[in-house]
Amino acid sequence: QVLKSHGQDYLVGNKLSKADILLTELLYTVEEFDASLLASFPLLQALKARISNLPNVRKFLQPGSQRKPPTTEKMIEEARKVFKF
Repeated sequence: QVLKSHGQDYLVGNKLSKADILLTELLYTVEEFDASLLASFPLLQALKARISNLPNVRKFLQPGSQRKPPTTEKMIEEARKVFKF
């Protein structure tokens, strides 16, 4: 709604903010879980693409970077055991 309401490229006006980076990270996580979940949100897809194409972000997303690997079923099972749920 925010992106649609003000017509700017980023969440806070037309300037990159921490909110944009955090939302993009969340979108990657959602996409890794189920890519179809973002299919009906073209503005979020566009934001993710715009942020992902920034030089420093693009470098961070390359294989071998410090980016953590996608969550696996094994990791979820281990978390359930640790947190007892």
